Amino acid sequence: MSEQLAKKATPADVPGRFRRVLLKLSGEALMGSREFGLDPATVERTAREVAAASRLGFELCLVIGGGNIFRGIAGAAQGMQRASADYMGMLATVINALAMQNALENMGVQTRVLSAIPMSTVCEPYIRRRAQRHLEKGRVVICAAGTGNPFFTTDTAAALRASELGCQALMKGTKVDGVYSADPKLHPDAKRFDRLTYLEVLSKDLKVMDASAISLARESKIPVVVFSMQKDGALADVLAGRGKFTIITDEV
Repeated sequence: MSEQLAKKATPADVPGRFRRVLLKLSGEALMGSREFGLDPATVERTAREVAAASRLGFELCLVIGGGNIFRGIAGAAQGMQRASADYMGMLATVINALAMQNALENMGVQTRVLSAIPMSTVCEPYIRRRAQRHLEKGRVVICAAGTGNPFFTTDTAAALRASELGCQALMKGTKVDGVYSADPKLHPDAKRFDRLTYLEVLSKDLKVMDASAISLARESKIPVVVFSMQKDGALADVLAGRGKFTIITDEV
């Protein structure tokens, strides 16, 4: 598929040509088979994927959701004030970021956690120039606490950080190998897409990322690459242009 992409896309759009990327992971991706919380084995396996890509020379920035611990929208649905629920969700992302930092540093990978909500005894505050400097020094930067504002998802935070930090792609690690017309687990006949445009994602209401995240990626001209994190070496393969993935850009 990577050869087919290379024929259709400009070099900057083709995985394998990216050097600085942002990887967006859901909090649920870290809980393994558990119903909530963190599964140490899953965190370690995910960290190995990031470590392998970092050692290949890629500059990596991570944004991890907090849905495995607390989801703001779910809290609001149960009667909690939405802003308070969202702040609780942001704090959950800090827990996940620290867990990922610990796993990576146990593997010898230098990291920094930068939080949009200042908490100096736990991690650094998010400052764009500081984050850029860490990336230049080869450190994995883990951005925590979303945007620091309620009513914005970690998808939007990922698109925002990718834009701010000059990332060449936004990688969305999921449980499936790309974007489908419907949930392939519930609909075996769902169509899989190799390529999509931002407008197609929005008009078809494909559940890739929320609309504000896709719109921001479109404005910043940052390709969104959706792939499965379930196979060992998946992240490094996709960054090298191998394996299955869906790439979302301005042109098909």
